[in-house]
Amino acid sequence: MLSRKRQTDGNQEIPDKARYTKYYEHDGQLRAYANRSMLMAGLFGVIALVSLGFAIYVRLQPATVIRVSADGEATVVGARPASTGPETRSSLLSVLAAMPAGEAAPTDIEGRAVVRKFLESYMRYTPTSVDKNLADALNMMTANLRMYSLNLLRDQDLIGKIKEEQITSSFKIRSIEPVPGQAWTFQAFGVKEVHRIRNRSEFTDRIVGKYHVRLIQERRTERVPSGLLVAEYREEQMVGEKDTGLLQESSLLGSR
Repeated sequence: MLSRKRQTDGNQEIPDKARYTKYYEHDGQLRAYANRSMLMAGLFGVIALVSLGFAIYVRLQPATVIRVSADGEATVVGARPASTGPETRSSLLSVLAAMPAGEAAPTDIEGRAVVRKFLESYMRYTPTSVDKNLADALNMMTANLRMYSLNLLRDQDLIGKIKEEQITSSFKIRSIEPVPGQAWTFQAFGVKEVHRIRNRSEFTDRIVGKYHVRLIQERRTERVPSGLLVAEYREEQMVGEKDTGLLQESSLLGSR
């Protein structure tokens, strides 16, 4: 007891555990704490990378488009048909809840009718009716497509050329079919005859074309009763020929 008290410094006695612990035991505890910290940091890093990859995967997935028919049946556009179940019913309820009260979704017949009216207004014109026909076609477009078309008409001075050369355009639609896997996208085939008078001679261009029209659904209004507007339009000439003569008759458009 006397020897143990002599080893004290002042009035504070050194604990037995600290006095008998070797230096390498302290170093081992520090290394163990460091290894544990590195392990936890690596684990959290893996979790963060997995979360980031899942977020990127979800972001790259296409948006789910649900089409509701006139009888209230909901189908996912671009997906394989499945039997009606709780998920289909919940999707139908969510779509119907998002729609205004008393407003039904447009049908396929309404989409075809919009495409037919747009093409006939845009393709058929005479020098006296070109202003009204193009105005009707522009009113059926979205704001972006309408602005683009107006700028194109101004740059090409199309209306001025139609009135100056006495251009008359006739158009006959052969078929309108929806594009599989694309919502409100239609492909039409038609025949267009363009008659123009230049230097007292009449020129006729007969063109068989393919027309791609994509619609976008909005709310039904008095100006847009179907709730469908033209968001994209392009045409592709398939067959064409030019004739020159004083009197010409149309064999393509004459048969109705």
